[in-house]
Amino acid sequence: QVQLTESGGGLVQPGGSLRLSCAASGRIFRVYAMGWYRQAPGKERELVATRDLGDTTNYAASVKGRFTISRDNLKNTVYLQMNGLKPEDTAVYYCNARLSTDFGYPMRDYWGQGTQVTVSS
Repeated sequence: QVQLTESGGGLVQPGGSLRLSCAASGRIFRVYAMGWYRQAPGKERELVATRDLGDTTNYAASVKGRFTISRDNLKNTVYLQMNGLKPEDTAVYYCNARLSTDFGYPMRDYWGQGTQVTVSS
């Protein structure tokens, strides 16, 4: 089994910062990409940022220049540094890992349980 454990959400004032962390554990052969998605009330889940094995990053246009994704490949951990937070960043943030659990096994997506980020004065 694979588990994704998230931490770092909370309440912050506009303009503030938060850092999210997500560690993947369990039966893992290779992690191809890790990233963050978010879902606000009444909206669909959307990509925030991803980083793959080759360190290629992909950011949503709405967070470029404010958020930074980083990975510790040895620890199978991904981080999201969020600066300049805005009320529209309020959402549940979900960690995603695209990985395979054994040699020859296909990669698939795994999800964390979600962590709430609220930006409000």
